[in-house]
Amino acid sequence: MPVCPNCKYEYIEGIVICPDCNTPLVDVLELNNFGELTEEDWALVYTSFSVIDVEMLKENLESAGISASILSQKDSSFPVPGDLSKVKLFVKKADVSEALEFIQSIKSKSSDSEQDGEK
Repeated sequence: MPVCPNCKYEYIEGIVICPDCNTPLVDVLELNNFGELTEEDWALVYTSFSVIDVEMLKENLESAGISASILSQKDSSFPVPGDLSKVKLFVKKADVSEALEFIQSIKSKSSDSEQDGEK
């Protein structure tokens, strides 16, 4: 049964995103293992100044079955126009090589499509 890792609410099969906090749902068994994960279990695979860029990569990785987490270092007490803060994308250490290959393939596809648009 799917459960929200933030709210801890259970949902019926077929629901994939929590309607309250917009977090991807996880299986109950996976939720029980969340407490066992520590900071050392995660590895940095991507850094950007664009929150949207990192969120899109996270969604793509999760659609490929790779768990991912975002860390934004935006300082809300220092309001500045534009994106001046680093946004980091982490995956479980066991998934690093697969995640890096996946990110590389996505980036090369977007690079190819941008070059095709210029011609």
